[in-house]
Amino acid sequence: MTTPSRRRQNATILVAHPSAELYGSDRVMLESVSGLIDDGWEVVVTVPGDGPLLSALRARGARVEICESPVLRKSVLRPLGMLRFLRTTAAGTVHGSALIRRERPALVYVNTITIPLWAVLARAHRIPALTHVHEGEASASALMRRVLALPLFLSSALVANSRFSVGVIDSSFRALARRTEVVYNAVPGPPERQPIRRELADSVHLTYIGRLSPRKGVDIAIDAVAELRSRGVHAELDLVGSVFPGYEWYESELREQVAGADLGSRVTFHGFQPSVWELVGSGDIVVVPSRVDEPFGNTAVEAILAGRPVIASATSGLLEATAGYRTATTVTPGSSDALADALQHTIASWSEHTEAVHGDTVAAEERHSVDGYRRRIAGIVRRLTGRA
Repeated sequence: MTTPSRRRQNATILVAHPSAELYGSDRVMLESVSGLIDDGWEVVVTVPGDGPLLSALRARGARVEICESPVLRKSVLRPLGMLRFLRTTAAGTVHGSALIRRERPALVYVNTITIPLWAVLARAHRIPALTHVHEGEASASALMRRVLALPLFLSSALVANSRFSVGVIDSSFRALARRTEVVYNAVPGPPERQPIRRELADSVHLTYIGRLSPRKGVDIAIDAVAELRSRGVHAELDLVGSVFPGYEWYESELREQVAGADLGSRVTFHGFQPSVWELVGSGDIVVVPSRVDEPFGNTAVEAILAGRPVIASATSGLLEATAGYRTATTVTPGSSDALADALQHTIASWSEHTEAVHGDTVAAEERHSVDGYRRRIAGIVRRLTGRA
């Protein structure tokens, strides 16, 4: 006879996630959760704090547990950061172990390499772990890449969001790369697509979506607007996103940059928005000016799904995310002049881009199908748990 604890063990998946926000990997995790729930699992998601992600998880039928957990960040390299990391590791070990003993999950789904404690706890409790790799820090030192990759050996299986991310793992440990499966991110499109302008009259409206951070190159987009002005092109820029805690100084610098260049009437800070579609739909072109490696490029795909041309940095996962789309252009990272040149070329060839929008949208919907993604994640979990 099957005991209640055995029924629970066979019915629950514990998903560990490092934040409670609603950016790229957070939204992808929501689709993983929905795929597991659709497949009949009870899903418990553990996050270290409160945030907008929690209500979205509950709306999809997941249970949420707040559990302190150490997150690998660059601040760990500093003495105070290391002390904080060790403290949260001790607390996370106690609370995480208690959560695993109570829930008795069939599998622990670790949704990033930055929270390796959960793979350690899964191994200690003899529970299979699946780690979903959303990172691809090719520019990091070889030592740092190896340190980040080492805990992956504790996982029963690995999923990565791009071939680029697998390549970064391969540069550290080939054995890990050989057992990593690529599953492209699910990227939902807008509920209703706003038609693209057939002609650009006297101005072009640009949109940036994502974190306000130096690595994302937001300042480069602002410089490109100033450069276009010097060339006689009127451009406006919507910045949709907020800073990561501790990076408030960068937003202050961006605002000073806008004021110093007298762009106050052309650059608008919208902050974090739960839904970006209205702002994307009101714009003409989406820019993704990242300076450094991106494991993928959800915002670039979102632009294409919204029927908007996208100009992205020619680097890492952004090249993979934009490959094959006629309305996607890639430029030299870190160059506002290159971004301004690409914007001018897109404006000059606007009719070609508007004609190609529909075909690109259909291709992106197929490549990043939400239903297809959910089925693949559910299938991998079934395989690891031995569920028929």
